Amino acid sequence: MPSSLATDQQPILLAFSGGLDTSFCVPWLKSTYQCPVITVTVNTGGINEAAATALEERALKLGAIEHHIIDARAAYFDQVLKFLIMGNVRRGSLYPLCVGAERVIQAQTIAQMAVKLKTQRVAHGCTAAGNDQVRFEVALRTLAPDLDIIAPIRDRAFKRPEQLQYLQEHQLPIPPYGGAYSVNRGLWGVTIGGKETLTSAESIPESAWVLSSQAFSHPRAAKRHCIGFQAGIPVTLDGVHLSAVTIIENLESLAGPFGIGRGIHLGDTVIGTKGRVAFEAPAAEVLLSAHRELEKLVLSGKQARLKEIVAQSYGDLVHEGQHLDPVCRDIEALLLSSQTRVSGEVVLTCRPGSLFIEGVTSPYSLMAASKGVYGEAAGEWSATDALGYSKMLALPGIFYGRAGATRVECTRTES
Repeated sequence: MPSSLATDQQPILLAFSGGLDTSFCVPWLKSTYQCPVITVTVNTGGINEAAATALEERALKLGAIEHHIIDARAAYFDQVLKFLIMGNVRRGSLYPLCVGAERVIQAQTIAQMAVKLKTQRVAHGCTAAGNDQVRFEVALRTLAPDLDIIAPIRDRAFKRPEQLQYLQEHQLPIPPYGGAYSVNRGLWGVTIGGKETLTSAESIPESAWVLSSQAFSHPRAAKRHCIGFQAGIPVTLDGVHLSAVTIIENLESLAGPFGIGRGIHLGDTVIGTKGRVAFEAPAAEVLLSAHRELEKLVLSGKQARLKEIVAQSYGDLVHEGQHLDPVCRDIEALLLSSQTRVSGEVVLTCRPGSLFIEGVTSPYSLMAASKGVYGEAAGEWSATDALGYSKMLALPGIFYGRAGATRVECTRTES
């Protein structure tokens, strides 16, 4: 322990999720650094009034002198989530960046609170083996390079059983999930890590799922919904105008019990290893699927292909904690431009384990703009035009084949 910190009573501001790691950090930091600990929970989703009260009570019982909860859901949507929707961003073609995407917003809020509370010390509970340590620290160092960042779990290599034992020995509150599973919940979904996700062979048990544990043992009847978009942003649910945050929270409640958005992602971590995590992202699954189908109706093929390339890069940057890099602002500008005509309604049906997009409508429909009917009748072209187009389109292949045949013939003649 640095001697300068041993005698300095400046408080440590701890990013507090209420899980095992950050619960352990409160008493350990207080005891080790002999200074006050202030906990801050940045609500980027998944925290209702009861959960907020429980978090505050737990933080104070663990030894924090103050606890602050800050609602950053709207900022999270405006600065990150709306662009993930516009880009149809998924990692590994599966995972919708459930939790990692919110770390920059959380770090940004922590840095602002450090200034407000006049402390240079901030702490987090990330491990040395995960992505979040990079996300938090890149953002914190970019926003406030003079902060003293303390990371006990990473730097002292505390294991989960050790943390549990420490809390038990000191008769301190233990988080609801204990040490068996690491659960992170936010506006865009839930991630779940446990012993099964340490290898690539097994799923987590049914009881470990947070939003969909009874989706298949107690299946629900199919339910139909309609989502309205305006310039790429969800604005209505079943005909009712709501904020984007409210739509996301409602969709989690509506689609989660069907097991929609449940999966296990295996991919490359920021630190270079392969990682695996279970996730539940019902709202993300519904909105990304609905938005993708609406885009197919209103965007040109070239728009869609180019946007897909930059959106993949954007997802990688967000995943790696690089959201503050100015290149992200450039990509966001393109995404915003691409969404000018992404307005309309998407009708979908939720069934146990599946989401079915029934249809899409838009005043900017490129399908409705054509006089032709695919597979049925020509429109702005004639049969002669179609024949000529087919001949012209075949020319590159004809030339390539002809050149190859000529080469073969020349080789035979030479021999």
